[in-house]
Amino acid sequence: MQTAELVHYGITELKGAGIPECTSDVHLLLGFCLGKSRTQLLLAAREEVSTRAEQLFVGLLQRRKQREPLAYILGEQEFWSQSFFVNPSVLIPRPETEFLLETVFEESKSGKGFGQGAVLDLCCGSGVIAIILALELKRQVVAIDLSAAALAVTGQNCLRHGVNQLVMPVRSDLLSALRNDRSFSLVVSNPPYIATAVVENELEPEVREHEPWLALDGGERGLDLIQRIRDDLPRILSPNGQLFMEIGYDQGEAVAEMFAAHQVGLSDFYDIRILKDYAGRDRVLHARIR
Repeated sequence: MQTAELVHYGITELKGAGIPECTSDVHLLLGFCLGKSRTQLLLAAREEVSTRAEQLFVGLLQRRKQREPLAYILGEQEFWSQSFFVNPSVLIPRPETEFLLETVFEESKSGKGFGQGAVLDLCCGSGVIAIILALELKRQVVAIDLSAAALAVTGQNCLRHGVNQLVMPVRSDLLSALRNDRSFSLVVSNPPYIATAVVENELEPEVREHEPWLALDGGERGLDLIQRIRDDLPRILSPNGQLFMEIGYDQGEAVAEMFAAHQVGLSDFYDIRILKDYAGRDRVLHARIR
């Protein structure tokens, strides 16, 4: 077949599988098989495609028809204008997490800074947060995740982006592996925060059937992991240390109340703010600790 014929075939196949907005997917999949950009595909519209490349394309289409995410098929996802390796062991990085990082760097530019303590990416997954923090802040970052497979992806991405000397992956159930020395002055986290029922019944098939539930399921209300983090942070976060956490669009009030609550014998949080994303939805908790 010619390039244009394969594009038409791919669009027809994916639409038939219930994937309506699929033109971009087809161009990316065929471009991957041929080593061409979308522009180059258009210029090569009448060129004959080799049998090997055609077979590879058809195989990838079958995977996409099964609602496997495009990022897993291609093995990479763009984030912060850079390419990161991803596989089914980690969540696919999303624009919401870019917004989380934007809030961190806005605070950095305000002149207040983050102190001289250590930096932590909690629930690091693919490592995108830790790596961007290391690149932008020029500081060492501890990257924690419970999943050994996720930490392996973090390690690959650290090598890809040349920060393997700055990012230290650590396997831990949240903060359990850290000492009680209040040595961290900045914690950035994208924990599991989706309610179990939503994960089971409401997420699109690409997410529900392919992305790791360990990184999605936040318990009955989506707040279980957030509560555990809130309870344990005072022992590792330095005085005036800051937390930036991605949360669900409907969790702002509950999370703010959670962090405002006093716990006997522990330092309190203050300057608690819920920051809205560009769509006007609750997206990031920012809090400091005494």
